[in-house]
Amino acid sequence: MKNYISKIILGSFVVGAVGFSNAQKIDAKAKKILDDITANYNSKKNTYFKFSFGSGINGQVGKTEPGIYYASGDKYKLKIMDTEQIFDGNKIYNINAEDKEINYLTTYRNDYNVMYEGKKNVNGVTTDFIKLTPVKANGLKYIYLFVDSAKKQMIKLEQHGNNKDVAVIAIKEYKENQNLDSNMFVFDKSKFKDYVVTEL
Repeated sequence: MKNYISKIILGSFVVGAVGFSNAQKIDAKAKKILDDITANYNSKKNTYFKFSFGSGINGQVGKTEPGIYYASGDKYKLKIMDTEQIFDGNKIYNINAEDKEINYLTTYRNDYNVMYEGKKNVNGVTTDFIKLTPVKANGLKYIYLFVDSAKKQMIKLEQHGNNKDVAVIAIKEYKENQNLDSNMFVFDKSKFKDYVVTEL
C-alpha cells in the first residue's frame, strides 16, 4: 500500500505540477518556472516519456524500477513493472497484475507551499530546484522538483516522507504529440473480471 500511495502522489505530481503556480504560498521565481512548464505542457497534444521509479528508506534509494508515462491534458497513464495506473480525469485506478487487484480513489489533492531553492546539477544538467512543503500533515516532509528551465520540462521529482521513506521519479526520453489510442486513458472494467476491486 505504501508503494501504491507513493506512485499515486508521484504520478499525480508529474502531470499536476502545472497546477502549483496557484499554490497556497509561492515565491515569484518558482511561479515563473512553473508557469513556463504549464504553458509548454498545454501547448502539446500529449506527452510521453520513460522514467525510473526509485524507492528506499533513510533518504537512500535502494530499489529502482523502469516505467513509461503518457499524459494528455489532466489525464495520464503510467506503468511500472506489474503495476499500471490510469487517471481518467476523475479517478485514479491502480491495477496490480501480479496480485490481480485494482484500487481506485477520487483525485488526490493536497495544498503545498512552494519555494525556489536555487540551482542543482542533475546528471550533468543544471536545473532549477523547487521545494514543496505540505500545508497540512499528509505523511510527507517535502517534495523536490528539478526543472530544466531551458526546455521547460521537469526532469526529476523526489518525495520525502516523515518516516524517512523516499521515492524518486527520474524522467528521460521525452516525446510529444504522439498518435495515441483514443481509449488510452479509459479504465475498462470488463478487461479485469477476475480482479478484486477496492475503493480507497
